[in-house]
Formats: sequence, structure tokens, C-alpha cells
Amino acid sequence: MNLSLSSMSERERRMVYGCGAIAVLVVIFGAILPLDRSVAQAHHRVEKKTGDLAWMRSIAPELAVSRPVRSVSKESLLVVVDRSARESDLGTSLAGSEPSGAGGLRVRLEKAPFDTLIPWLARLSEQNGIHVDSATIDSAGKPGTVNAAVVLSSH
Repeated sequence: MNLSLSSMSERERRMVYGCGAIAVLVVIFGAILPLDRSVAQAHHRVEKKTGDLAWMRSIAPELAVSRPVRSVSKESLLVVVDRSARESDLGTSLAGSEPSGAGGLRVRLEKAPFDTLIPWLARLSEQNGIHVDSATIDSAGKPGTVNAAVVLSSH
């Protein structure tokens, strides 16, 4: 069987050229352009994150010398944590608390909104000098809700 282009009829040669052109277009539009877009998006993300990192590095010295505003309170750690949790709409998620070591408190939260939990922990640190010694956070099933076991201490 001879498969050279010269042995084919004009109609068959046009079909071979047409199929070849279609194959080239499929490769260009099916593989090369999506890869190019993906690389461009990744490059854009890297540039954005590089800019964010540069900004963070520029404000790091300022943050290092600034001290958080802490309220001076004679209240127990349990009272401060309980009150601030309720103020942050986490009161219904509080499942229990118990002493943990010297001056520590282990707090359990169930079905807590993650987007509320993290800012609450940050406020405890900034406003009251209460630090997170350890935390275990697991999904509570529903998207955005978590079960958490947090060990807090005031130093």
C-alpha cells in the first residue's frame, strides 16, 4: 500500500491537508493556550504575593516595637474568656472549660463559626494579653463551622 501524497487524488490531498490544519488548531487551542493562561495566572499570583510579602516586611519593624493595648484587669482568666466569647457571639458554641496547668485554661467550642473564632482569639491576645498555648481545630461537618479545643494562658 503506497501512502504518498503524489499517489492520492486531488480531493484526498485536500482532505489530508484540511485534517492536518484541524489537528494543528486542536493542539493550539486545546493544549497550548490553556497552558499559557495557567502560567500567566500563576505568574500574577506570584507577583501579588511578592508584593504582599514586601509590604509585610516593610511594616514588621513597626509592629515589632508597638505593644498591643491590653486592659489591666483583676478578673480571672475564666471570666475574661467567657465574657469575651459571649461578646463575640461564641457563647452558644462554648461547650466547657477547665483549668490547665498554672494559670491556664482549656476551652472547648463546638460548632463555632471559624471566621468568628480566629478573630476572637486574636482579640484575646491583643486586648487581654491572653495567649494560645495550643489549639486543635476540626471540621464540625457544616462548611465554615469547627470544633475546637484551645489551651489559653495569661502571662
